[in-house]
Order: sequence, then structure tokens, then C-alpha cells
Amino acid sequence: MQVLCRKLLLLALSSLLCTMAAAQTAGKPAPKALPSKKYCHGEGSFCFKYPATWSVLGEVFDGNGVAVAPPQKQERESWDAVTAAFVIPPPQAAGDAVTIDQAIEQAVSRVREGGQSFETLERQRRRVDGKPAQLVKLHYVEKPSGREWIEELVFVAGPDDEIYSVALKCAPSSMVRMEPAFTRIVDSWTLPEIEPPGDAPAAPASPDKSAPPQASTPPKL
Repeated sequence: MQVLCRKLLLLALSSLLCTMAAAQTAGKPAPKALPSKKYCHGEGSFCFKYPATWSVLGEVFDGNGVAVAPPQKQERESWDAVTAAFVIPPPQAAGDAVTIDQAIEQAVSRVREGGQSFETLERQRRRVDGKPAQLVKLHYVEKPSGREWIEELVFVAGPDDEIYSVALKCAPSSMVRMEPAFTRIVDSWTLPEIEPPGDAPAAPASPDKSAPPQASTPPKL
């Protein structure tokens, strides 16, 4: 009899726990989408979304890119920020195209020359807006200021073999706060779709590449 009562008690307790778990799951609200703003760099160029509480700091790369950042109290040169830019123009002749691997090597060389205690934390291939892309994450101490930085760079290949970049530069202590926002910015990055030609020729929906920047990696802020 005691054994039977014990089994019944265990069954009742198990049923109660399942009911409570189901109620908690059903009552859990879906995560709300964070408010965001949309930025498009010129007519027919790249677009991305960034947190609504952030601000546009200004253009970079001779007007071929932009920097955005959250509110911060320290001096501007120490701000955590994200830049998005058109960094390498399409090739003028066959065989002159710069690959994403080459763009990354240029970026790594630039950071290595300007820093010490340099290390590569991560490198991976991925796709952004359905296009080939690569990510590289670097850690270094800047010379001569001694400021410690992490740069997370994503290079994206465009349809005409041009290259774009989306880059995070922040203090290591800010990564927990900045990296999720940076990931959402990269995931939202797009180029306009080129419409198929109709009866009349249409202007190509591609970035203005008549005056591409000289630099090939995201600038320091």
C-alpha cells in the first residue's frame, strides 16, 4: 500500500511540474525587436540599420563611408564605434581585382604596424547580404597612446568585385556591449538589388565609384 501511494504521489508531482513548465513556456513573451534607425550611404549605395540611441559621427574615407557610435563620455579618440564604407573600387582591367584575403592582409598589416602585443583572435568566412565575406578580429595595444583595442572587421565582396567593410573598434571592456550591436549591423547590411532591364535602359543601381578612396581598410576614429 505504501509503495502504491508513493508511486501515485510521484506521478502527481511529475504532472504538476510538467503543467508549471508548460505554463511558463506559454506565458514567456517573445523578445522585442530593439528600436533602430536606417542609414543609406548615397543613392544606390549600401544601407544598414543601427541602434536608435546611437548617432552618426560623420563621414569617413573621403565621403565613401560613415561612422556611428553610442553616447560616450570620454574623449572622441577613445570612443567605441562602428564604421561602414566602400573601401576598394572595382578593377579597371581583368586580373586587377583585390580579393577579400588581400584586403584582410592589408588591414592586419596596418594594425600590426600601429600596435604592439598584436594577436589575431578570430577569422572566419561567412556571407553578408548573400555575398561572400570574411571576418577577422584583432587585439592590440596602440602606439604611442597605450590604449588597448579590439577591431572586428568584416569585408564584403560586391557584384563588380569592389569591396566594402563594416568594422567595430572598441575597448576590450566594451565588447560585451558593442559586439551584439555590431552583429546586428552586419546582419542588416545590404546593397540595393539591381532591377532587370526593361524596354528602356535604366541607370545601374550601383555605388558611385568614380572617386574611390585611396585607403583600403577602415580608418581610425
